[in-house]
Amino acid sequence: MPDSVAPTAESSRVVDQLTAQVGIENIIGIALVIAAVFLALLAHWLLFKLLRRIVARHNHVPWSYLVERVRGPVRLWMMILAVELTLPLVQMPPRAEAAVSHVTTLCIVGLVGWVAFLAVTVLTDFSISRHRIDVENNLQARKMRTRLRVLRQALVMIIFLVTVAAMLMTFPGARSIGVSLFASAGVAGIVVGFAARPVLSNLLAGIQIALTQPIRIQDAVVVEGEWGWIEEITSTYVVVKIWDWRRLIVPLSYFIEKPFQNWTRESASIIGSVIWHTDYTVPIMQMREKLKEFLSQSKLWDGNVQVLQIIESRQDTMELRALMSAKNSPTAWDLRCEIREKMIMWLQKEHPGALPRNRVQVQMDERTPVEPYAPEVRDSEAGAMAQQIDTPEEPPEADAQPARDPLDGSR
Repeated sequence: MPDSVAPTAESSRVVDQLTAQVGIENIIGIALVIAAVFLALLAHWLLFKLLRRIVARHNHVPWSYLVERVRGPVRLWMMILAVELTLPLVQMPPRAEAAVSHVTTLCIVGLVGWVAFLAVTVLTDFSISRHRIDVENNLQARKMRTRLRVLRQALVMIIFLVTVAAMLMTFPGARSIGVSLFASAGVAGIVVGFAARPVLSNLLAGIQIALTQPIRIQDAVVVEGEWGWIEEITSTYVVVKIWDWRRLIVPLSYFIEKPFQNWTRESASIIGSVIWHTDYTVPIMQMREKLKEFLSQSKLWDGNVQVLQIIESRQDTMELRALMSAKNSPTAWDLRCEIREKMIMWLQKEHPGALPRNRVQVQMDERTPVEPYAPEVRDSEAGAMAQQIDTPEEPPEADAQPARDPLDGSR
């Protein structure tokens, strides 16, 4: 019996010492904090059970998804809020109490920003999913998708900036810096403005693009000499998917400050052109008939535009242009290649002389040829002359008597 009483007395002594050090008020305060946390969990369970019934009764798909996404952050927020409200009941050193209160305040501000971020992303994602762009007439859907995506990026950036600013303002040092900056409003403001100019310009450009929509998702554009589609619009840049699967990254402000081509601004339909260089003997009327036949047989032609014209006449060839329309630019490209190939094959088979060729004119001179100026030499004279050249006359002998002059009278 005495052995069993000894541990009990020792335990009572430890509890008394702990009670004396902590204090009965702190024990009650800690108990109230724990109770408040449990009450927050119970309130969270009841709240979301009620929300689930409401959204299930009205069959609101986005709201039910939103309730499930924010359930965890809201539970954590309610627990921290309960601690923040009941923490003054616990007696702590001033520094420790200030530190704990500051941490809980930061957590509450961060969780509020998190819940706002989830709400914006969930609602905009659901709205985006309702507008399909995999159909033929998707102009209105692309408009709404572009507006929702850009606004979502802008709202997310604003929520982030406001949350970070609110968390920084809980620090006295950051608050004093902010007050001094607003008070000076001079060089410091100019420096901050220049430093934040790219971010602010892209943010404002994103809002302007969302409202005016010079570009939209899946728009066919020509940017910096490259043809492609608008694949993604973020808060700072635009991704252009080029026809050969490369990606061109362009800042948002580019589409506000510089010109570019948008081939699907009003509709996706577009007119394509095919040019042939032919000889002057090409049968234009037959060529028009064949163009009409080829277009009527093609599944790529939308039946709107069909024109064949002579747009240029050069020294050796004529330049013919055919216009044809299609439902979008990729289809127009395939249609142009198809018609170009069929027309060339028809010309090669039926009218090969109508293909480009170079002409050379050769003229024969029928006049009598002119006699040469030098007279002809007879064969006998030519032979004597040749013999004289070959065997020249020999000089007279040295002892031979010179011929006597007939006028000389001497003997």
